[in-house]
Amino acid sequence: MTYRKLKDEIEILEKGLPPKKDDGFLGGRLDPKEASLVLLPVPWEATVSFGEGTANAPDAIRTSSHQLDLENYHYTKAYKAGIAMLETDKKIHKLSNKARKKAIKVIESLEGGKIDNKSLKFVNEASKIVNSLVYEKSLNLLKDNKFVALVGGDHSCPLGLIKALNDSSKDDFGILHVDAHHDLREAYEGFTYSHASIFYNVLNECNKVSKLVQVGIRDFSSEEANRMLELKERGACLYDSAMQSQLARGKSLEEIFTPYINQLPQNVYLSIDIDGLEPLNCPNTGTPVPSGLRYGELEHLIFMIVKAGKNIIGFDLCEVGDSIDGWDANVGARVLYQLCGALLASQGKIEFK
Repeated sequence: MTYRKLKDEIEILEKGLPPKKDDGFLGGRLDPKEASLVLLPVPWEATVSFGEGTANAPDAIRTSSHQLDLENYHYTKAYKAGIAMLETDKKIHKLSNKARKKAIKVIESLEGGKIDNKSLKFVNEASKIVNSLVYEKSLNLLKDNKFVALVGGDHSCPLGLIKALNDSSKDDFGILHVDAHHDLREAYEGFTYSHASIFYNVLNECNKVSKLVQVGIRDFSSEEANRMLELKERGACLYDSAMQSQLARGKSLEEIFTPYINQLPQNVYLSIDIDGLEPLNCPNTGTPVPSGLRYGELEHLIFMIVKAGKNIIGFDLCEVGDSIDGWDANVGARVLYQLCGALLASQGKIEFK
């Protein structure tokens, strides 16, 4: 890709010309060196346990973002701060496809009461490779004073970024996690770095993560429910059923979300699994679950973090499905731009209202 300077990027974007198919996020071509925020695409989905297709999400979201208008109600001209999306690493996508085939063998063996140790080892080793690549790339960008966000892929993808923030941050930080699932299983189906184990691994490997606040959870195992209770002061969860009950009784979003936002420390990382939304917004995500947040409720929750004066230090968007009509990627692109605006506003790079 031929990159542009920030001044030229802003000028071209504001002309509103139709982007070219191979243009970057929002139709941009900003040199990452000129960006405040760098988006790292990770096309990985080896351990998904139901639907497939999230490995295609980074490119699908990039293409869908070409139809987005640049203005936003909450965040003033976020693009002017400089947002660059790196090109998708085809080697990771190729490794994902190979590891996925091995993972299917593991799952089929488990269904037959056996363990395919050879295939399981391959998947776990491949996952370590991806985690290491994401960690090194994220750490290098952070050392260059960039804000970094990740676009998955399945929800195992962000571990490397969160570890890089953990290892480079002076202060502790909290995680606001929006999802239909806890993702607190230990080595789910034998996969150490399963999409269903991301926060089990984060809490074990990232000592500066002082608080995990989860919102929208509505499909979980007894193992995960018990683990959430065991976290005590380190964890909190607004279950979807509790949220819906409070909404039905007439409580406002402000009243419902504020007690959970107040539990977060000053520095916050946002982890958004698209299946935290109602399935009408993400029908092709890997594991859709009825109910969930409306798009506007998620938008308001993210904005409340900014209004509360928190510093958003990074984020991920994962599990966006692959669909012929492009609807999932359309929604994903819009959530991604909201997240970009929120991070940049919280860090004083743009204004908000």
